[in-house]
Amino acid sequence: MPLTETDGLRTRSPYPERSDVKLNALDFALTELFANISVRFGQSAGSLTSLQPLVDKWAPLLSSISDAHITDTALKIRGPLLGRGFQPDLVALAFALVREATYRKLKIRHYPVQLQGAWALLNGKFIEMATGEGKTLTALLAAVAAALAGKPVHVITVNDYLAARDADELRPVYELLGLTVGVVQHGQDAAARRSAYACDVTYAVNKEIAFDYLRDGIALGTQRTYTKRIISQLTLDETPPLLLRGLSFAIIDEADSVLIDEARTPLIISGLDNDPEHSAVYTRALNLARQLRSNADFVISPNGRSVEITPEGSKRSKTLTGGWGGIWEARKAREELISQAVSALHLYKIDQHYVVVDGKVQIIDEFTGRIAEGRSWQHGLHQLIEAKENCEISQRQQTMTSITYQRFFRRYLHLCGMSGTLLEVAAELKAVYGASVIRIPTNKPNQRIPRGLRVFYTSNRKWAAVTETVELYQKLQRPVLIGTRSIATSELLSGLLKNAGIDHVVLNAHHDRQEASIIAQAGQCGRVTVATNMAGRGTDIKLGPGVDALGGLHVMLTEFHEAGRIDRQLIGRCGRQGEPGSFEIIASLEDELTSVFSPRFKALLDYYGMRAKHNLLPEKLARTVRWYAQSRAERLHYRIRRQTLKLQDQQDSALAFAGPE
Repeated sequence: MPLTETDGLRTRSPYPERSDVKLNALDFALTELFANISVRFGQSAGSLTSLQPLVDKWAPLLSSISDAHITDTALKIRGPLLGRGFQPDLVALAFALVREATYRKLKIRHYPVQLQGAWALLNGKFIEMATGEGKTLTALLAAVAAALAGKPVHVITVNDYLAARDADELRPVYELLGLTVGVVQHGQDAAARRSAYACDVTYAVNKEIAFDYLRDGIALGTQRTYTKRIISQLTLDETPPLLLRGLSFAIIDEADSVLIDEARTPLIISGLDNDPEHSAVYTRALNLARQLRSNADFVISPNGRSVEITPEGSKRSKTLTGGWGGIWEARKAREELISQAVSALHLYKIDQHYVVVDGKVQIIDEFTGRIAEGRSWQHGLHQLIEAKENCEISQRQQTMTSITYQRFFRRYLHLCGMSGTLLEVAAELKAVYGASVIRIPTNKPNQRIPRGLRVFYTSNRKWAAVTETVELYQKLQRPVLIGTRSIATSELLSGLLKNAGIDHVVLNAHHDRQEASIIAQAGQCGRVTVATNMAGRGTDIKLGPGVDALGGLHVMLTEFHEAGRIDRQLIGRCGRQGEPGSFEIIASLEDELTSVFSPRFKALLDYYGMRAKHNLLPEKLARTVRWYAQSRAERLHYRIRRQTLKLQDQQDSALAFAGPE
């Protein structure tokens, strides 16, 4: 079900966007099946290479003309691109112009594989490009071609820093080609946002664009439907100014993070619930939860994701709240609040799921390791965690309108994206968004060397091995990047390295303001960097002088992530663009992933006496443990995303500009 420029176009919407596409179970299953077969037998760049000779043909002419002539040539192909679309001859000229403009302004010339990737993006594909292969410059090619064709282009990145960086660095190229570029940042007022969206190309974070779309819906109010807008025009009512110009053409960087990892995250615009008793309710609920007994009054799910109040717990909570009145008299509301309070106490941990900054609870994005600005948990959970951490309890929010990333991005007329890790989720991307995944070859042969996988029985032995390995590489003067899953783990490892006398720096959500400077130094001789997932996406670690000869950057993973893609992202920090580099994984059976998703493995090995024989799992068995635990985790997340999509499709009342007439 590929999404084309005309299928499902909302012709009666205030601006261009696609109608909601509802997927029945059979279509979804068949699409996934064929996508899996395609991935299994390999996705080839194939005919993408046919554009290269057409682009090269223009190089001699374009290199000999003035900047003014470059601008004039770009202006002249706007009409043909608008009229004929992305025909190979026109796209080749557009790419040649971009390549020449980029060389003149940035002294960088596009690689052939970047031309292939950009051509795939224009054809509505998701592309997997290895880390360091230049996805930013690949997106530039496609963005210019689409903008010259008259399409408002959104280049979507994962954080404000990357959006601003890319827009600022590439601005001279856009301007030479007669195009304007804007950037949307957190905290901008409506006028600044409207100005940014009015540009030919707009760089922004996914949540900023999605929230602006929701704001447009709220601004329209009763004029949301076509009929009511016509009535408003006849009665000379003023149409509210909108922020966006439509959902026309989107290029998503780190597409798996945005479209898969965050797919089930609801985007909600809310107003304050003015309940004067709200603080007392949450404090009482938390105190009550502390009196409940695990496995008697409540049960935590085997995967550690949810809490269920038992019949005994229900009776006990009713007794304990007797005479309190209000919400405590309603069994369903009481048990939901108590369940959330138990979750706040037992499932959500400081420096893993959230941090406290200036007396406020801030969520940590589990996939990026960064603070999720402006995000809060729903159904009172955020307030309960605030009470747990003795913070000022914020007002609970009432939902005004909401949408998920799955539903929002399916409304773009042209959706494409890129990442270093897409093949694992190719079938889901095809089924949900209608776009295939193609792997783009590397510009130079990959020299990254795997140094093996070690899984120890205990975390103490694992950390000892990590420390010993870091000491070895530091003596060799090779830079080392050590990946951890949480702030707490990164701080634990930092303490161990400090005790061992190993100089190092730490990069986590507590040090996010120093991210750019820390990453800039991470490739220097002898440098040791301990980092959460923040170092896994959108960052290039450049090697210092002489590091090539020493073997390049060495990456160590100290825990498995729930998605193997996240492991691959961190590994991709080394060996970029044909540089030397190496990586290894050192984990334990006591780590969170294995203890939650394969808890019986450790007991089983103890039963057969293998721990007495081996302090370290045999590598084949270690790989089996990793595969089993990650597979279970990924299946769980996949089921949740499927259920979220199904529920969204069932909610006909969800936000839509063109509602019932």
